[in-house]
Amino acid sequence: MKTIRIQTLFVRLLVAGLVVLTLSLSVSAASGRRGKLHMTKECSQYTGAAGDFCTITSSNLAAIAVGSKIFYDQQAGIPTGFVDSNVVLDAGNGNKAVGRCTLDLMTNLALCTFSDGTGTLRGFHARVDGSGTFAEYHWDGTYTFKEPGTEERD
Repeated sequence: MKTIRIQTLFVRLLVAGLVVLTLSLSVSAASGRRGKLHMTKECSQYTGAAGDFCTITSSNLAAIAVGSKIFYDQQAGIPTGFVDSNVVLDAGNGNKAVGRCTLDLMTNLALCTFSDGTGTLRGFHARVDGSGTFAEYHWDGTYTFKEPGTEERD
């Protein structure tokens, strides 16, 4: 009789421990799927032509490693003073994200948004503000990873 009680208590403790472990792993995984984004890029290869790129020189997000490139699809609008372009963030090995950037060439302030990606950037969404010089340009904002077709919940 005493053995059955001890076994029942052991099983209950084991199940409770597994539930706590599962919940804590879910919270840890979820918390790693959103956060602050801080990157620096240099744009020595960018001349304003369609297809030009800038190179990431620092990033706090492992999925966007140093050496990743930002390709600009549209030519800079010299008469308008803006760059307003579709962009592709290429982190290598098929890991890409798509978005759009608008840069005021007079102030060097920008807004870039990313709406999805492939590989390790699948479900990547970000909103970043840009500032700096072409030698050292900073992107600061927020990111989330969402599975396609899911609703954003706050």
